[in-house]
Amino acid sequence: MKTPVPEEMQPVASGPAVGVNEPVSSMPDMKMDAPLVPVQLTPERMQSIGVRTGTVEYKQLNDDIRATGTVDINERLLSYVQVRFSGYIRKVFANATYQYVRKGEPLFTIYSPDLVATQQEYLLARQNQEAMRASTVDGVAAGAAALATAAEQRLQQWDIPEAEIAKLKETGRPVVDLTINSPVEGYITERNAMPNMYAEPATKLYTVADLSRVWVDAQVFQNDIGRVRPGDATQITVDSYPGRVFTGRIEEILPQVDMATRTVRVRLAMANPGLKLKPGMFVNVDLKTSLGRQLTVPASSVFQSGTRQLVFLNRGNGRLEPQEITVGPRVGDDFVVLKGLKAHESIVTSASFLIDSESQLQAAAGSFAATSPSTASTTPASAAQTNIDFSSDPNPPQKGNNVFRVKLTDAGGSPTVGAEVTVTFYMASMPAMGMTAMNATTRLVDKGNGAYEGTGSLGSGGTWQVTISVQKSGQVIATKQLHVNATGGM
Repeated sequence: MKTPVPEEMQPVASGPAVGVNEPVSSMPDMKMDAPLVPVQLTPERMQSIGVRTGTVEYKQLNDDIRATGTVDINERLLSYVQVRFSGYIRKVFANATYQYVRKGEPLFTIYSPDLVATQQEYLLARQNQEAMRASTVDGVAAGAAALATAAEQRLQQWDIPEAEIAKLKETGRPVVDLTINSPVEGYITERNAMPNMYAEPATKLYTVADLSRVWVDAQVFQNDIGRVRPGDATQITVDSYPGRVFTGRIEEILPQVDMATRTVRVRLAMANPGLKLKPGMFVNVDLKTSLGRQLTVPASSVFQSGTRQLVFLNRGNGRLEPQEITVGPRVGDDFVVLKGLKAHESIVTSASFLIDSESQLQAAAGSFAATSPSTASTTPASAAQTNIDFSSDPNPPQKGNNVFRVKLTDAGGSPTVGAEVTVTFYMASMPAMGMTAMNATTRLVDKGNGAYEGTGSLGSGGTWQVTISVQKSGQVIATKQLHVNATGGM
């Protein structure tokens, strides 16, 4: 069963002017951003459509940007354990991934033939130094001391701990199995050291991560990325710890957009007390941004009309004037105004869609522009004395061709002849549905005895705003507005 489309959601169409002897266009004329004119509304009308007003004002804006993220290891707190000589690993003390190790704690022992040979050279050089110390031959004592120093420096360049070198001097025996200690405190995130494995200087034996501080990679939509700055405060929450809030700062905004999600990675630096935040954990992110002092209007006052952004200025006495503006980001219930308004101006904060429809309808009809008292006095007195009776065939009208009829009579009931009558069907744009404003105008032909008739085409069904305009001798003598529900759907 086909679901009926509500009338207010049905698309609207517009067509070119069609007379009795003119062909009907198969495709309606679609216009983007119909012109707007000021609107004059009575107090009763303003109350019935719910018009409320507000003021353009400056505000100190602070906004929260909500995002999601994942916990990651802080790469600046990573350490690698390697040796600077080749050898065979004997015993392994740190033998599990994510094992916690303290600084100076033994990780493994290693036997290196090159290291043993160098220690023996060092011991021999020291013996020669002692033997040649009393020599009277020039350069002999100095040469022996240089050899001992060179052997000791080689041990230091291999990163042999000073305690081991001191032990070597004291005992006079080389260390066969050298113990390698952890250079930092943290968790082993990668382990390659295995018993009896041959290790070279290029072999990465352990990766140790300090998790007391972590990174959080927040996924921020590209529309919001211009509002965040490095150094801004952030908060994160985790479902695992209800009510617990972790604080940090934005460290860096990474220079790449994810093509699939249209998000940018924002790196947050967070303290990790109690190691509650685990690498890979999913978190909720709240970015605190400050936009400073900005000119703002309520979001409800801004009407998005196709490619334009409009507000209606309240000029008093029911006179509402459309004003095109440029807005910046939305912050809560307000928009930042970049162009088009000044502080303290009075604007309409509700019913903007209805007022926009009224303004576009009056512009399309060409005869409903709001007038000041001085211009209103030029309207012929006969305008209030001419009665307009509208009908269509079929009744109600349908999508496609229709015959429109108007009967004009004066206050006494006598027919009004010799007039120019136009019937304009109009619907305002619906930006949320991608619909532009459309209208269809038909010029009626005088059939005599106050009867006027013409054929016109409607591009779709739905609710149309109809304006009937009657002119005589170049002046508008009567107008009438009504709503007509056309059948036929889209």
